[in-house]
Amino acid sequence: MVFELLSDVGTTTWLTVLLVLVLSWYWTAGQSKNLPPSPGIALPFIGHMYLLEKNPRKQFERWVKRFGPAFSLRFGMNQVVVLNTYDVLKEALVKQGDHFSDRPSTGFIAANVPLHSKGVISSSGANWKEQRTTSLAILRNFGMGKNILAEKISVEVSKYIEAVSESGGKPTDIRTLTNISVSNIICSIIFGKRFEFDDPKFIELIKALNLAIASVSGTSLLNFLPALRLLPFDPFKSKQLIARLTATQNFAKKMIDEIKHDSTNTKNFIAAYINEMKEKEKRGESTLLDETNLVRVIDNLFAAGTETTSTTILWSLLFVLHNPEVQKKIYLEILEEVGVNRAPTIQDRPKLKYLTAFIMETQRMASLVPFSLIHVCNQDETVAGYTIPKGTQVFPNLDAVLMDEKIWGDPRNFRPERFIDEQGNIKNREELIPFSIGRRVCLGESLAKMELFLYLSSLFQRFEILPAKDNSIPLIKETFAIVVSPPPFEIRCVERHLNVNT
Repeated sequence: MVFELLSDVGTTTWLTVLLVLVLSWYWTAGQSKNLPPSPGIALPFIGHMYLLEKNPRKQFERWVKRFGPAFSLRFGMNQVVVLNTYDVLKEALVKQGDHFSDRPSTGFIAANVPLHSKGVISSSGANWKEQRTTSLAILRNFGMGKNILAEKISVEVSKYIEAVSESGGKPTDIRTLTNISVSNIICSIIFGKRFEFDDPKFIELIKALNLAIASVSGTSLLNFLPALRLLPFDPFKSKQLIARLTATQNFAKKMIDEIKHDSTNTKNFIAAYINEMKEKEKRGESTLLDETNLVRVIDNLFAAGTETTSTTILWSLLFVLHNPEVQKKIYLEILEEVGVNRAPTIQDRPKLKYLTAFIMETQRMASLVPFSLIHVCNQDETVAGYTIPKGTQVFPNLDAVLMDEKIWGDPRNFRPERFIDEQGNIKNREELIPFSIGRRVCLGESLAKMELFLYLSSLFQRFEILPAKDNSIPLIKETFAIVVSPPPFEIRCVERHLNVNT
């Protein structure tokens, strides 16, 4: 009976099955025997990609519960290891930071975006170290982390608050306004200028940036299965993505060219970088500072300085809509510690402890960059007892840490009080890592923290944030991408009619 059934199957079918089995054996035979466990068989050419869901966050959560500290995947021809606990992330990215700080040098964007491996975010090795060291030094010279920069941020915040006030408490989506205002902070540093909220060209640029960030994950298959790039009709919208990324890079080039020929605009990042480059050349020092790297550094700073902070503000507004008692506590604290006759300043941060805890809880719950950015292991290493072969792509699963029940107890509940101790002081938990950890930690972490405090303290002092329609609160949903953002939603910013001198 069995023989008859087998004989009914065509020879070609059996040869195909045999070929798949042989390739599967060959595919797995060459892999390290001490890799972290994987969720299933890695098929030839596609690896584990057949298992992936469109939004992998819930799927990765299930795999974390199944495999613990780490698991491994094959994406096309690439070996991937996902690190899931704070201790394991610290072991790899901090204690062995030299060996886990590189970025992938191949992939769809690397092959199609000019200067991709330059700058700070996507570079590796000596070039990355010099670009990051120089960039950080320049940013600090411009006051990053210091009160002098906080004063400049406060000026921009006051313009933002007045623009929000113009909505008259009517339903409005303040996403673009927030993007532009936050972007003006980094623009004032790198370009020495800000842009008006109604500047049509800048609005289009910000929208292109938002769309680019939202659509990067849609082209991830092309990183691991390059042949898909040959499909007609651009099903992954990869051409649109490249056009948007190129637009922001062209904007950086244009601004650099303007500043190079403007002798009156010298107090900005671009001028400082060019000056440092020339000084090193004069001293005869070997340097990787050049204009191609400068273009990419500016592109990196502009994108990172625009998107993450503004998106965190949007999550904050959505969370207070769902937790009105939290908004009330924030306002009462501002009323008691700051009053209504002036806008909050950075000097008020130690006093506004509940607001600080709220911001920390928002960063934890939003988990803005759930899988961080990809790292590459540059030599054979051991992490959590597993072998991580040279060339392995490493995903730091920040999501798993920020939602770890062993750390937070009730991670699905929005509860700012978890960051306040019995004496009413802020508890700085080392496991709160929205900016990642190690040598690739976000360059603008101190700037972002300052921005979030000043924007949100002023917003909650001046306005009561209400849903666009009574009893119709927008759902807490997400648009999955490199930066996870809430879908568009409207709110009413209702004036509290305070005598605030902004």
